[in-house]
Amino acid sequence: MWDDAFPSFLIGLREGLEAGLIVSILVATLVRAGAKSRLPQVWTGVLAAIALAMSFGAVLTFTAASMSGTAQEAFGGTLSVIAVAFVTAMVFWMRRSARSLSGEIKEKVTGALAMGAGMLVVTSFLAVGREGLETALFLWTTARAAGESAGPMIGAGIGIVLAAGLCWGLYRRVLKINLTKFFTATGAVLIVIAAGVLGYGLRDLQEGGVLPGKTAYAVDLSQSIDPGAWYSTLVQGVFNLTPTMTWLQVVAYAGYLGVVMTLFVRGVRTAAVKPAKPAESAKAAEPAAEGEPAGMPVGPAADGKPAEGTRPEAPVRRRPAWVIPAAVVAVPAVVAGAVVAFGGSKPADAQTVAVSEKECGKGFTAPKPGRQTFQMHNTGDKASEVYLIDPASNAVYGEIEGLAPGTTRDLVATVAGGSYAWRCVPTGGKAVTSASVRVSGGAAGKAVVPVSEADLAAPLTAYKQYVNQGLTTLVAQTKQLSDDIAGGNLDAARTDWLTAHRTYASLGAAYGTFQDFDKKINGRTAGLPDGVSDKDFTGFHRVEYGLWHGQSASDLAAPAARLAEDVTGLQKAFPAQDFDPADLPLRTHEILENTLQFELTGDADQGSGTTLATADANLAGTRELLGVLRPLLASRDAQLLPRADADIDRVQKLLDSAHHDQSWTPVDKLDTTGRARLNGATGQLLEDLAPVPDLLEIRKSA
Repeated sequence: MWDDAFPSFLIGLREGLEAGLIVSILVATLVRAGAKSRLPQVWTGVLAAIALAMSFGAVLTFTAASMSGTAQEAFGGTLSVIAVAFVTAMVFWMRRSARSLSGEIKEKVTGALAMGAGMLVVTSFLAVGREGLETALFLWTTARAAGESAGPMIGAGIGIVLAAGLCWGLYRRVLKINLTKFFTATGAVLIVIAAGVLGYGLRDLQEGGVLPGKTAYAVDLSQSIDPGAWYSTLVQGVFNLTPTMTWLQVVAYAGYLGVVMTLFVRGVRTAAVKPAKPAESAKAAEPAAEGEPAGMPVGPAADGKPAEGTRPEAPVRRRPAWVIPAAVVAVPAVVAGAVVAFGGSKPADAQTVAVSEKECGKGFTAPKPGRQTFQMHNTGDKASEVYLIDPASNAVYGEIEGLAPGTTRDLVATVAGGSYAWRCVPTGGKAVTSASVRVSGGAAGKAVVPVSEADLAAPLTAYKQYVNQGLTTLVAQTKQLSDDIAGGNLDAARTDWLTAHRTYASLGAAYGTFQDFDKKINGRTAGLPDGVSDKDFTGFHRVEYGLWHGQSASDLAAPAARLAEDVTGLQKAFPAQDFDPADLPLRTHEILENTLQFELTGDADQGSGTTLATADANLAGTRELLGVLRPLLASRDAQLLPRADADIDRVQKLLDSAHHDQSWTPVDKLDTTGRARLNGATGQLLEDLAPVPDLLEIRKSA
């Protein structure tokens, strides 16, 4: 949990200390001026600022909860970028102002005292409120990045409590901290963290469709780094660096870090050699102790009397002490409540619909045509799936999976003319369908006709035949490769290696079914302690490395023979392996997703420079898979297949342009324009294939 807690701990500590110092200076200045009766006004402003920050956090949370998934990504990404801007400004402001903070605050307090009680409340409110809003925004973005982890809130709480203790110690002169050095050090760390938040925010904007390039990966270390390891979790939690990052994320991260850190360090060096201004020294009430900010006030005089020369306070009219604090604290809460109530999580006309075996659809009445939000509440004792369906055809208009007992989630669907019912499918229970209602008006709604295992039986049989034929061919090809190497003919081995590897790559949809054989046959060096020298580095890429790195035939004979043995073992085992029908729709998208991450980046290359040939084989495998699924897809989305076919032809032409006789252009030798076109065309194909898993998802029926 600490990996998620650290960024929030740091922001809580830093912002809490910054706000706490301001409050300490306000309080100490009033005490030294003999104006203790004005302290409630300071605390009123502080409470109002805290209420504003908490209300702001509530508005962010409930506003985001009412949005669709895509809108939430865009909303969260936008706020992440704004949070980075605020934190960056805060870091530079504190670096510049740490030395003179005390004098500036005391000037404001003196002016507020002269202008009356209201101005003192406003002064403390504005001084603390800015820190509170920055903290709320930054904590919201880090908490969202951490998902369901409680780490960010725990870290922030610890940081704020520690900051309060430090401020109390400073006020009582127990502690001596060089605040300039403190804010410089934490500022540098926050710049690094903010760079990660910026990358995370831009990724959200890509996922939300606001920015392009969500499949244009600059780096993918998911095969080289264990995402569950403690170091991976720590780096991702603290710095928001993930094993897979797009070009936009990488460029933004490096650009922000390079520019902002350079300006920050340059400013620190300038401040270090710049002499203190005489006016700043004159503002101090007394010489500062070593390591304290200039003019840091101390506690009251020993006799508790007003300082000499201080004018006694004029009598003021008494009112109940709680009136003003209650009013200023209530205002942000009331405003936030109004925002949530009228623009927040639940539309005024949203229906609450029960989900369970006994009460499926209870509370459902005929809605009006248009986009509707239904509050789905699980009243049973089992987690459940729930579908909004056309009872006549079982077509699905909307769904929620994994609705836990006692919880409520929104289901958003567009309702038009037709019949509607709810289907509740409790885990381990029987599917139940509610009574149907009829909606009049509007055109027929768009729904997805559900797919059963029986529907996928024929495509699965056809694809298994394709894989069996491919494995038969592959056995012969790897045997020839092994014979080439055993006979010392390495030139022929290089040609035959590529032929065999392309055959294996064209069987992409079966990778998940091959079980451990895939790692033996086509595994990479990911996670291997000794990399290419590791004893567990086997298969095509081990042979590739040796063939293109000058290893002798005797060095490669054993790896090549083992590859042939593993392929033969796979051919024998495949007919008895469990091939999940649901894998077919998933692999339609995943084959080329892996291509974009590994082959088109060159990460899979072990020296042959033939990753574009492998990409060509992956494209052939995708085309074969679409062929067996074509009848099911054509009846569910008439436009998807023509778009996908056109995209495949576009990618094929770009790959063909890199194929010259028996050789392929290495991906890193492509010109910038050609590489961008290939990545863009593949990304577009991925976008158009993305709906396939949803269209052909196996859904339970009553």
